[in-house]
Amino acid sequence: MKTQTTTTQWIWHDSQYPHFTYDRDMLDPLMQKITLAQGELIAYLSVMDAHNIKQTQLNAMENEIMSSCAIEGEILNRDSVRSSIQEKLGLKESKHYRSAIKEDNYVDVLIDANTNYAEALSLEKIFVWHHAMFEKSNHLHKINIASFRDEGLMQVVSGAIGREKIYYEAPPRDGLELEMDAFITWYNHTPASLIKAAITHLWFVIIHPLDDGNGRIARALTDMVLSEMESSQLSKLYSMSKSINDGRKHYYSALEQTTGYVKKENHTDITLWCTWFFETLYAALLEAQESLTYVIDKTKFWDVHRDSHLNARQTKVINKILDMGRENFKGGLSRKKYIIIADTTSATASRDIADLLRKQCIKHVVCTKGRNVRYEIIIS
Repeated sequence: MKTQTTTTQWIWHDSQYPHFTYDRDMLDPLMQKITLAQGELIAYLSVMDAHNIKQTQLNAMENEIMSSCAIEGEILNRDSVRSSIQEKLGLKESKHYRSAIKEDNYVDVLIDANTNYAEALSLEKIFVWHHAMFEKSNHLHKINIASFRDEGLMQVVSGAIGREKIYYEAPPRDGLELEMDAFITWYNHTPASLIKAAITHLWFVIIHPLDDGNGRIARALTDMVLSEMESSQLSKLYSMSKSINDGRKHYYSALEQTTGYVKKENHTDITLWCTWFFETLYAALLEAQESLTYVIDKTKFWDVHRDSHLNARQTKVINKILDMGRENFKGGLSRKKYIIIADTTSATASRDIADLLRKQCIKHVVCTKGRNVRYEIIIS
């Protein structure tokens, strides 16, 4: 968004830019937690079948695309995004007429970032991504697609019309070629690491080379770094953009305090940004672990009870609890809850519950009885 200039000294005004500094001692504990969480996610894969892995990828990629666009105020069609991902993951038959749809293009960008991470970064790749993102855009204002932004101010602004707040102002247009050359050279000669991922995201946003979509491209580039670090073992099982969108105020605060709007002694110290980045990534990994726990519980249960001959009502109730996660199913299963979920009568619910008890699918919750009796699912 272009507005009037400010007198603020931004990070790129500093003579040390782009030689970023950070407090490694402060960041190391966070990076160790992330590495541990990444390892735990990889361990989950060893006990999941191919179908469940693809379903988890589907959910994570859907959240990533929807959230990355939502951060910038663009709302995609969720059903279209999900359908496109299903086709590309082989979960449904391909429909060639979908190839020109905007949501389909976003999926292509995400898959490219997470599979072709070993390729050298180029300006051409960034422009190809940008073209894919905006090929079918209904943008209110004409923007340059697959090329640098025009002359004029480029600012990161948030807030209602008339009450906008400027979080950052990008460097002028006349230096973008040199800025991007320095960025791409650094990217291609810097080994993948968590620090590289954090700097990649920040530096691209600082340069802001495009008329629109800078944040989305920055997050795709971040995915490339993380995928290279993980050798794609996690195969997009988590969504960092969802975590960013969930805590969007913290994102803008970190950007504001890092890029120079808030005065600080060392303008190129990005410790605060890295802290925000790592905490957000860690939150995404923990959320993924939680969702995979539900998947694994569900898999274990049905492995044991594949021959238990449960009826449709029983299957619906069990799956409802497993999909929510047992810890999130407050108060445990009761006859009243069974009636509501299964849409059945009290007598039928009582018979179904008794049958589930006999088949050792559920057990009584200790210290509950009579009208207040509760049950919980047995996971081997």
